[in-house]
Amino acid sequence: MSKSAKKHSAAMQQIDRTKVYPLKAAVDVVKDAAYAKFDETVDVAVKLGVDPRHADQMVRGAVVLPNGLGKNVRVLVFAKGEKEKEAQEAGADYVGGDDLVAKIQEGWFDFDTAIATPDMMGVVGKIGKLLGPRGLMPNPKVGTVTFEVGKAVKESKAGKVEFRVEKAGIVHAPVGKVSFDADKLQGNILAIVEALVKAKPSAAKGTYIKKISLSSTMGPGINLDISDVTSQF
Repeated sequence: MSKSAKKHSAAMQQIDRTKVYPLKAAVDVVKDAAYAKFDETVDVAVKLGVDPRHADQMVRGAVVLPNGLGKNVRVLVFAKGEKEKEAQEAGADYVGGDDLVAKIQEGWFDFDTAIATPDMMGVVGKIGKLLGPRGLMPNPKVGTVTFEVGKAVKESKAGKVEFRVEKAGIVHAPVGKVSFDADKLQGNILAIVEALVKAKPSAAKGTYIKKISLSSTMGPGINLDISDVTSQF
């Protein structure tokens, strides 16, 4: 058995797969079970009682994590004139228009999120088929198509996470790093779950939050006690 396989096996032995864990205990186990040499990302997966094939059951939105993501988020902004200056002053990494479109058409994607002013969407539309599959297309529903570019840039830099339910009814979202203090991870997890609850479609029937699990990049998944999580916000 390889060294990494042994570490994974040891991590698995720390977890009872038949048990649901209170939030605090789950975070402690994830931190203890992490074994990679790098600072693993902690992710939450939430199974929702929706059918995303129906437009009125789509769950999509964004939330600014109270404790950030623990990484430098590279922000690109499509803007011109005063809005270009506003984006630069707010800390955007790249700001422009047709010049950025041309770079992206050539295969450049060295950014994590894209923001656009509404008047630039005609330009951005030229590369929609390149940005869309990568989850980088600006969208007014998550606040990335806006004239408030300064605010949008600062939120992205602070740890704004976009979420969208997948075909299987699951939402995946990063909530920080294993090096984070446990209470910071807990705060970020609660922020994500609360945002999902607020985004519940009126067409969703029955149990909405069906399952919540937590894992690090290399670690096994841990099932959370839903009632414990939702009682904290």
